[in-house]
Amino acid sequence: MPRSLAIAHILGSILLVLSAAYLLPIAWSLIAEDGTFDGFLIAAVATLLVALLLWLPGRGRRADIPARDGCLLVVLTSLALAALACLPFALELPGLPLARAFFEAVSALTTTGATRLDNLDALPQSLNLWRHLLQWLGGLGIIVLAVAILPLLGVGGMQLFRADTPGPMKESRLAPRIMQTARYLWTVYAALTLLCILALKLAGMGWFDAVCHGFSTVSLGGFSTRDANIAAFDSPAIEAVMMVFMLLSVLNFTTHFLAFRHRSFGPYRRDTEARWVVAAIGLSTVLLVGVLALDPGQGLGGDPQRTLREVAFTTVANATTAGFHVVEHSTWPPLAGLWLLMLCAVVASSGSTGGGIKMVRSLILFRQSVRELLRMSHPRAVRPLMLGEHPIAQTVVLAVMGFMLLYGVTTVGLALVLVATGLEPLMALGGALSALNNNGAGLMPFGLSPDYLQLSDVQSAILAFAMLAGRLELMIVFVLATPTFWRR
Repeated sequence: MPRSLAIAHILGSILLVLSAAYLLPIAWSLIAEDGTFDGFLIAAVATLLVALLLWLPGRGRRADIPARDGCLLVVLTSLALAALACLPFALELPGLPLARAFFEAVSALTTTGATRLDNLDALPQSLNLWRHLLQWLGGLGIIVLAVAILPLLGVGGMQLFRADTPGPMKESRLAPRIMQTARYLWTVYAALTLLCILALKLAGMGWFDAVCHGFSTVSLGGFSTRDANIAAFDSPAIEAVMMVFMLLSVLNFTTHFLAFRHRSFGPYRRDTEARWVVAAIGLSTVLLVGVLALDPGQGLGGDPQRTLREVAFTTVANATTAGFHVVEHSTWPPLAGLWLLMLCAVVASSGSTGGGIKMVRSLILFRQSVRELLRMSHPRAVRPLMLGEHPIAQTVVLAVMGFMLLYGVTTVGLALVLVATGLEPLMALGGALSALNNNGAGLMPFGLSPDYLQLSDVQSAILAFAMLAGRLELMIVFVLATPTFWRR
């Protein structure tokens, strides 16, 4: 099959998955009678037509693509999904600019959680359900979901799986066939989501809110059905449930599957990333409690127990890049806001639904730095770089160093461009970091008080690009800008 036809065929196959996803909000619009049926039906039909136009020409022939075309396809798929997924917002919210609708879809699919919609409490339920469903599909990756079913459509999925899987080491499998690996991961993801929904219902949420927040919690997306976010519920039980499932979702889903398969906690003990993730979040909670307690203008307030609860939830929500909030913490000391902004960049595990540079990269970079310092004292010493019991190949170390350099340059570049559009420097830096880390709670770096409604369409477009680049881990996006990629 010609290269362009193969790419179009696979893209059409993935869009078929999106068209099927419309069935849930369509059904709910009929049940809730919220007046959104026509908009969702038009969007579903449009998506199905586009999918069939791309898929049918290659029907009956197997579509395999080389590795570099996998990068191109993942980027094209992300843009196509966002462009089609934004249609219900544009059709059912009169006066909503298309740029804001597109921003909402990108934020949902990348699980960033930044929103430019206001009055969420009065939003039609089907639109709220669609926002959260998009986050759930984007959490583990709609492309990974597609890989699980692409062989049924005559499409190979290995290159897509590698391109869409987060982290520097992409070769590990749970099964000999990549399709089976994708199915295992999505089975764990779906089971964890179902447990979260049931737990939220038992904690006091209604079924609709439980389903929506179950989707956004396990995907670490951060969307809520309320303008006040989780603060609207003011429930210690709900916050406790969400913290547990945010912590589970920020760990590698491969580890969850292995623990379930072997009926043992051994895989968690052997997972170096998991230990550091839990340690980082625990120590950060203690640190932030201390920062608030010592701050003369803040203290622990009149209700220390409530303050501790708010600090714990805020730390977990930001470290996991979920971005939920239960308190307006713009009054917190600058150190607290800055620490949370840094935390969301480094804590999430590879193979999780979290964003950022991933804990494994942080560990590799730190241990490489220590090794270089030791080499200065003992030049002839041979010190292999280890992660747990596993040696790390030098090619992986170099890839991590290249990624970190690109991450730093991209952050500074985006901040400068945002400043050039008129955004305040600190907000520009916070917006760039939060978008790249897919954490929608950090537009203001020292206050973590998100307000994306004030952004212009140009600024929104810049942040939408940053969200996509961050979700695709930069390399996938920027490799398309290299001349060598396009050479035959």
